[in-house]
Amino acid sequence: QLQLQESGPGLVKSSQTLSVTCTVSGDSITTNYYWSWIRQPPGQELQWLGYIRNTNTYVTPSLRSRISISRDTSKNQFTLQLTSVTPEDTAVYYCSAVPGTHWGRGTQVTVSS
Repeated sequence: QLQLQESGPGLVKSSQTLSVTCTVSGDSITTNYYWSWIRQPPGQELQWLGYIRNTNTYVTPSLRSRISISRDTSKNQFTLQLTSVTPEDTAVYYCSAVPGTHWGRGTQVTVSS
């Protein structure tokens, strides 16, 4: 059974880089899922951020200059990095595998001003 679990810093200061990692079990991240990142700011809708599939990545255009997504096949993990964070980046960050309904439980990241 495919399972995903996010891990993150919890609290980040403005202007720093946020890094959240998704650890995958039950399958390899080299399989042809779209390994995705989504976030939900408080009181707002889900926002899809991007994915990595094999060595290809795609990031939502509005955040393209700030986001990178990478993977570590030796650890079966993939990671989101978001640079120059502001309090507007405060959200619960989720990882997901598409197709299907495979989601992690999310990790709260708060950006302090």
